[in-house]
Amino acid sequence: MTKTTSAPAPVLGTRALNRATLERQLLLRRSPSTAAAAVRHLVGLQAQNVKPPYYALAARLDGFTPEALSRLMADREVVRIVTLRSTIHTHTADDCLTLRPLVQPARDRELAAFRTGLTGVDLDRLAALVRELVEDEPRTMAQLRAALGAAWPDADPQSLAVAARCRLPLVQVTPRGLWGRSGQVALTSAEHWLGRPAGPAPEPETVVLRYLAAFGPASVKDMQTWAGLTRLREAFERLRSRLVTFRAEDGTELFDLPDAPRPDPDTPAPPRFLPEFDNLLLSHADRTRIVPPAHRGRHWQGNQAYRTLLVDGFLAGVWKLDGQALVVEPFDPLTRRARGEVVEEAGRMLAVMHPGTSYDIRFGTVRA
Repeated sequence: MTKTTSAPAPVLGTRALNRATLERQLLLRRSPSTAAAAVRHLVGLQAQNVKPPYYALAARLDGFTPEALSRLMADREVVRIVTLRSTIHTHTADDCLTLRPLVQPARDRELAAFRTGLTGVDLDRLAALVRELVEDEPRTMAQLRAALGAAWPDADPQSLAVAARCRLPLVQVTPRGLWGRSGQVALTSAEHWLGRPAGPAPEPETVVLRYLAAFGPASVKDMQTWAGLTRLREAFERLRSRLVTFRAEDGTELFDLPDAPRPDPDTPAPPRFLPEFDNLLLSHADRTRIVPPAHRGRHWQGNQAYRTLLVDGFLAGVWKLDGQALVVEPFDPLTRRARGEVVEEAGRMLAVMHPGTSYDIRFGTVRA
């Protein structure tokens, strides 16, 4: 009797993973998608600061204008809320009302770290009080701390504020987040802002499929890093018969959608100017598909993230707007051709994001 064995999973090298991820992220070729469709496909945009979601879409969409995303936010079709990895994301209204319940267990674990500052605090009563306050009118975090501190004077004010954010889905109301507008952070509940109740959390398998469509091929740990969740192995296993598997060069098992694009590793990848905190650089446990090992950590300093430049699909430098100049700081010297392509892409980005404003494009000192 002949014993059959399954063939080993194909290996995907770093460049193959890079090109596949760029294609899913709409960075290999700009997409004609609308801003709303892109936000949904990407399962949200990291939005710790106001401007990054706008720059993120400018790098990904053909014909994008900042007003397109700003209008969606003003019309409450997208919102700013703490979800994945306990960070602020810009999500569609539908994702806001379902992804937040999905990650609620992570918010509960986060809250447990502040329990010593919440001694004697009835968290159900706190949640009810916060909902009453923010649905009466949007409140700043300082106002919430003051109100909660009056109810629990012996508790730690910061812990009370964290409890409010963890127990309730609080969205930042406009004008915060609108392009060209300013406004302090004021909060209300997602249900009140959107005029409908939160939905049940989606099945983990549903979110696995969406994650792979936007970030795959990927490992279980990759998705757990992106979501800030644990114990997702079972969801992948339940999907195994519907997925294809590969191996990374280090042997890690990678899952993917059967019909998802996996371009040739030699497919050209034009330069792209990305904002700080772009999810492309934050959504895998192994980030070498985008960040060369030699450049690991060079786009961060302390808690500050820099705006990043991709050349040939990989992290190659940082950039900033300094007065009337866009300054590019590459990590390694660029070829003449690469410099020309970077300048061309910089001009395109500036025309989209800052029309009518003249900027010089300069190359700064190569960063050590």
